[in-house]
Amino acid sequence: MDRISYFLRRLLLVIPTFLGITIICFTICQFVPGGPVEQAIMRMRGVGGRSGAGGAKVGTIGEEQRKAIEKHFGFDQPVPVRYWHWLVRDRVGMRAMSYKYSNKTAWQVIRERFPVSLTFGLTSFFLTYLVCVPLGIAKALRHGKAFDLTSSIIVFAGYAIPPFALGLLLRATLCGVNDFGFDWFPVSGFTSEEYETLTAWEKFTDIARHMILPLCCYVIGNFAVLTLLMKNSLLEQITQDYIRTVLAKGGTMKRAIWRHALRNALVPIATGFSGVFLVIFAGAPLIETVFEIPGMGRLSLEAIFGRDYMVFMAILAFTSILGLIGRIFSDFCYVLIDPRISFEK
Repeated sequence: MDRISYFLRRLLLVIPTFLGITIICFTICQFVPGGPVEQAIMRMRGVGGRSGAGGAKVGTIGEEQRKAIEKHFGFDQPVPVRYWHWLVRDRVGMRAMSYKYSNKTAWQVIRERFPVSLTFGLTSFFLTYLVCVPLGIAKALRHGKAFDLTSSIIVFAGYAIPPFALGLLLRATLCGVNDFGFDWFPVSGFTSEEYETLTAWEKFTDIARHMILPLCCYVIGNFAVLTLLMKNSLLEQITQDYIRTVLAKGGTMKRAIWRHALRNALVPIATGFSGVFLVIFAGAPLIETVFEIPGMGRLSLEAIFGRDYMVFMAILAFTSILGLIGRIFSDFCYVLIDPRISFEK
């Protein structure tokens, strides 16, 4: 019952935490210069403020016109009222109209980019754990040996390279951008121009070719942290008293590790399971910009630079909910890995 009550309390805490995050960010967006009202006025005035007959400037905006523009974008209402409309009427911004993309709601814009980021995110998540967990186990079993030292050098070398810098390097050398490079992979995008005319298998291979280089950038930063976390966690468990007890009772080291130590060593790794909800956004903006991938990360960057507050707030609301639920999911993974774990009040 203590676990059930704990998870219920965590779920209830999601509501005030989400409201706190969105209230702060929404309020900041309302006062940042260069918003939709200022952009609309600049477009009406025209660049440079041309002069007409008698020296009067063309495109001068009167007070009534400014108020009409503010009313059009909802800026004539107090901030609390605007936030309430965004939260309730616009369904946490999903039904709000985008300032940049004409005649599209924020959700329609997000829905177009979501499948691309979801594909990259889930693939990189499973690929990272599929490689790093066995690699960490192998390093722990061969601690101090040549394999451990060599793999550590390779892992840390990859960790030292920023993902976007690696993306630029791979793009310059493997995508036919320069004369001295190789033309092995597509230079940008998620699919080819002739994608719709391809067969099912050709579509799969086309997407795979577009994903290889960005995926390398996605996972390179997580390799070192997760691999060493797995290794150190398993090494710590091997030195515990219960392992010596298993050996004293006649059990083999292989049995002690695979039947007992490994399960307990996976508990710290479960902290990263919450990332499955956020991995579709983590590290994506710069990588998607480098490879010109139409994903959620690039969309959030465009929304910030273009002052498209409705799209930005919708993405923020989406990611906030995913992050908060992801933390609860991480605790749930603790219980699955080790049922002895209890959450006290």
